[in-house]
Amino acid sequence: MKGLYSILCFALSLSVTAQYSKQNTADVIIYGGTAAAVTTAVQVAKMGKSVLIVSPDKHLGGLSSSGLGFTDTGNKSVIGGLAREFYHRIYNYYQQPGTWVHQKREAYGNVGQGTPAIDGTNKTMWIFEPHIAEKVFEDFIREYKIKVIRNEWLDREKGVKMEKGAITSITTLSGQTYTGSIFVDATYEGDLMAAAEVSYHVGREASATYNEQWNGVQVGVLHHGHHFADRKISPYIDPNDPKSGVLPRISVEDPGTKGKGDNKVQAYCFRMCLTKNENNRIPFEKPKDYNPAQYELLVRIFDSGWRETFQKFDPIPNLKTDVNNHGPFSSDNIGMNYDYPEASYERRQEIINEHKNYQKGLLYFMATDSRIPKEVQAEISQWGLAKDEFTDNGHWPHQIYVREARRMIGAFVMTENEIQGKNPIEKSIGMGSYTMDSHNIQRYITPDGFVQNEGDIGVHPKEPYKIALGTIMPKKEECKNLLVPVAVSSSHIAFGSIRMEPVFMILGQSAGILAGMALEDTTGIHEISYEQLKKQLVKYGQVH
Repeated sequence: MKGLYSILCFALSLSVTAQYSKQNTADVIIYGGTAAAVTTAVQVAKMGKSVLIVSPDKHLGGLSSSGLGFTDTGNKSVIGGLAREFYHRIYNYYQQPGTWVHQKREAYGNVGQGTPAIDGTNKTMWIFEPHIAEKVFEDFIREYKIKVIRNEWLDREKGVKMEKGAITSITTLSGQTYTGSIFVDATYEGDLMAAAEVSYHVGREASATYNEQWNGVQVGVLHHGHHFADRKISPYIDPNDPKSGVLPRISVEDPGTKGKGDNKVQAYCFRMCLTKNENNRIPFEKPKDYNPAQYELLVRIFDSGWRETFQKFDPIPNLKTDVNNHGPFSSDNIGMNYDYPEASYERRQEIINEHKNYQKGLLYFMATDSRIPKEVQAEISQWGLAKDEFTDNGHWPHQIYVREARRMIGAFVMTENEIQGKNPIEKSIGMGSYTMDSHNIQRYITPDGFVQNEGDIGVHPKEPYKIALGTIMPKKEECKNLLVPVAVSSSHIAFGSIRMEPVFMILGQSAGILAGMALEDTTGIHEISYEQLKKQLVKYGQVH
């Protein structure tokens, strides 16, 4: 009997193991929880293939559902496919009277970036609340019966198994292994790509690397309004004594020579969702380790006469805002993220926490410090965190704005020359149109002893541009079955345009189409006929 019992237990364990292994196996394994992860998965499901999202994030959608509701769209006519469907579904939610909780629909200003926020003609809506965006992503997941494993973190040291130049499985820190035929890295950081030893770059290439004008260090170039202009603000603790030391958040390093490359990345921040609505407002609180000395530079900026504090409090529905960085000293935490792309998970969390405390401290400082101009303080004191957003995270965005981390060096590298139409693209999988937009990268001391920011660039493409197929594929000799629709193959300044959320959704869908085609005829992703791919892009509504 004992022998029979042992055999039955062994058979049961094999059955459970086999069942669990089957659950962890799919045609396509997607790592990441961004908007691109969702559109990739939906497209794979549309093509009848099995797909599994392994997400380190609890909440899906990345920045699209974490505060970036004032969408950076550019020319909306080139946004097609599932990306356009996302904005159509947003529109449908806001057609429901019950969505307008704190504001009547007719009272909403309907202001977007260059076009109305609510486009009744095309039934799309480009400005929205974070929780509505998350509902749309979860609707996609539910309707297409996509399995999502959340809070699963790739073992970046030994979690990628490869055979003959292809990934066969990935293993997470929890010990679970996920097996598939094609893998997709849909993270902002490019963690799966890096763990598979695919080539990538961090920081700015020299302008000479790809024969670009706007790459590399850009000392003396002052675009937008996120700089000190000629205000001649002292960086020193005692404004008249360089020996007194330097104020916090100013580098004492030489910024480098114009056009030279470096390993620094543009500043991160959280896109805060704020409101003045008393029924939905949580006043700003003093953060942990609050130190008002960290914001001394802001006082000097105000003392110089600057008063643009509220210019990027962009309105979204229900009396809320998407707040973005604006001015010489704002929500961008310049110079505090350089090691984030390659950092351990623990170190990244430290960086995220530091950014959170910095921004919370900035808000509290403006609301309480007696040195803030009275009119600014009176205005900021009316604002607070939206009580009905990010309810499981202290009403703070789930996702930090990783504007740039690793960027793949793949089968094709997009540069400003393609963005500006100097070099034609023959094999396009989608289009972009937004400004080549880099936020500041350094805050330094000029040779004449004043503080200045560096790295903020804004250059408009002449017209919408095509994005090459090779930007989402590694070189074949490096990996045969990986697609990378977010940490795409591009130069720093080209990525400044490509990095917009609608484009990530577009590239995610194109990655899904490519994966589905490769599975149907067992052809590798690098061997797919572009003419056949083009037909599928058209079929599924992509503008290319």
